[in-house]
Amino acid sequence: MLNRDTLLEAYKLMVTAKAMSDTFEANQQVCKYEHSTSRGHEAIQIATGMQLLQCDWVSPYYRDDSMLLSLGFTAEELMLQLLAKKDDIFSAGRSYYCHPSNKDGIRPSIIHQSTAAGIQAIPTTGLAQGIQFLENSHSALLKKGADGESPVVVCSLGDGSVTEGEVSEAISYAVLKKLPIVYLVQDNQWSISASADETRASDAYEYTAGFKGLKRLQCDGSDFLRSYETMQQAIGHARLERKPVLVHAKVPLLGHHTNGVRKEFYRDREDLLKHGLYDPLPKMRLLLNGSGYDEHEINNAEADAQRIVAESFQKAIAAAEPDVKTVEDHVFAPTTITDEKGDRSPKIGEKVMMVEAALHAIEEIMEDHEEAILYGQDVGRRLGGVYRETANLAERFGDSRVFNMPVQEAYIVGSTVGLSAMGVKPIVQVQYGDYIYPAFNQLVSEISKSSYLTNGKFPVGMVLRVPVGAYNGGGPYHSGSIESTLLSVKGIKVAYPSNAADMKGIMKAAFYDPNPVVVLEHKGLYWSKVAGTDDAKSIEPSRDYILPLGKGNVVLAAETDKVKKGASICIITYGMGVYWAKAAAKKFPGQIEIIDLRSLYPLDEALIFEASSKHGKVIVLSEEQQNNSFAEALSLRISNNCYYFLDAKVEVVGALNLPAVPMNMHLEAAMLPTVDKVIQRIDKLLKY
Repeated sequence: MLNRDTLLEAYKLMVTAKAMSDTFEANQQVCKYEHSTSRGHEAIQIATGMQLLQCDWVSPYYRDDSMLLSLGFTAEELMLQLLAKKDDIFSAGRSYYCHPSNKDGIRPSIIHQSTAAGIQAIPTTGLAQGIQFLENSHSALLKKGADGESPVVVCSLGDGSVTEGEVSEAISYAVLKKLPIVYLVQDNQWSISASADETRASDAYEYTAGFKGLKRLQCDGSDFLRSYETMQQAIGHARLERKPVLVHAKVPLLGHHTNGVRKEFYRDREDLLKHGLYDPLPKMRLLLNGSGYDEHEINNAEADAQRIVAESFQKAIAAAEPDVKTVEDHVFAPTTITDEKGDRSPKIGEKVMMVEAALHAIEEIMEDHEEAILYGQDVGRRLGGVYRETANLAERFGDSRVFNMPVQEAYIVGSTVGLSAMGVKPIVQVQYGDYIYPAFNQLVSEISKSSYLTNGKFPVGMVLRVPVGAYNGGGPYHSGSIESTLLSVKGIKVAYPSNAADMKGIMKAAFYDPNPVVVLEHKGLYWSKVAGTDDAKSIEPSRDYILPLGKGNVVLAAETDKVKKGASICIITYGMGVYWAKAAAKKFPGQIEIIDLRSLYPLDEALIFEASSKHGKVIVLSEEQQNNSFAEALSLRISNNCYYFLDAKVEVVGALNLPAVPMNMHLEAAMLPTVDKVIQRIDKLLKY
């Protein structure tokens, strides 16, 4: 409630933020890491933070230190992150100033964000999506306020970031589904050194007029009273009506863009003076005078804030640096799935195809876990996936748990960050590997870094299914192999099953893993329609069967006498490569050992190195274009670790280095590895 005491508290927070900014500026050699401050934005930020409850979620952006102060974080806590110290409660010295994360249960919760230049809108909208799901399913996972208040989400953005396409995806989905979220846009007329006139045809308020159902509000964000009233209306609407709101707050930019990008580099004197006229602090001081506070009281409040900031800064300087031994901590959350369990081949089981095994695995997961949801393009009612890989799941579990999505790959993937934080377990699908690239920003910038940069607070538990691979003239946008692209990203796991039993076991392991797992599913193996892939069908494993990630499998062993004579070869492969290798091996009875990796990260290096050392001759076989690929990287790793046991250099067999898979089936075959090409390479190695 806004009263006289609230005004004084807000002023204390304002002068605290200013004192922090002044301190950082006066100590540039100490405050050497990149940072921004909220000078000019204090009023709207504090008006927002003061009205949020413990049950709420907020995503501040990189200039929101005033908001963080108003949420209850101390100057010292913020400074420990500024100086990248060990006791930084947000990231343990790993992330920038004002890149917070919180799940202490005392203050509003905050998920990881990257640089918060627009793309944070998708994970944050995923939070609101999660809240709505938990509300509709009456889940005990939903946390309410002390007086039963429903939680809301606030996503803070600079106006320049609204031109980012992912902001539109987020707002579009929030409006479509009527999600309880407030988008707070702070408009200071600058995007680093580019002025508003250079970068936009309209501001955020005007731009979002076409989003039907979005409540829009504007205010002078340098005026605390107007800001408080506007945010009270916005948060109240989201909390009671459970619908999205956008607040466009005009604010001055009084500080530098960052400590490294100085305002004098790109702003003239006239612009700086114009912004200075809207400084929130003199306005707030006049408001206090009008509310009955005398100069002595105001000066004392200011002096107290400056003293606390000075003391906090000295403590932060003296605080310990992180232990370098912790640098690899929290890349992943620990998984409990470490052993193969259940019956892989029940005696009374029936043979199923890979697509059926995946379907049954998800069906069993959703029966056992109410928090499991499945969404993507065309996976819901009516079609059930373009390969019928989700057939009838919507009919069984309802449209709230299995549903279609707009053509928004970035939102499909990035929303899992927020959903996971809410305790929901999303299984999502991108229609083809070639379509994953619009989602890559979210996968790289948000999902993969979340656990590491929150010091383990927010690993993203999600499963991303991606049909991949070429066969039967699928053409350039439905046939791509993307594993090397994915494996260049650290902080995600990548599985690649080649048969129905592995598919079911891996899908279960991926679901129970608390980390992001991408499951690559070769669409040519789904139905075993490709000649020679009948072995992709298998007896369906039991309901409790689970196959840990990172466990390879010897699918064909060489004869011992051939190994002893040095007349054997090890082929290391995955996916369709397993079947090329098995067909080629028929020409060399007893001489070929085939390892199916099943998981590309984590990778079963122990099995790979043991087999490579035993045989001395190794082929790494992949469907992917060969140059700069995972297969080539693996060949080097084998060479480095097994050098003294190798009889020849490790051979790599991959596809031709073309930008896409051509449509014509003869051209497709010319590009891809074939059984004959593998036979030729085996023959070459055996003659070495």
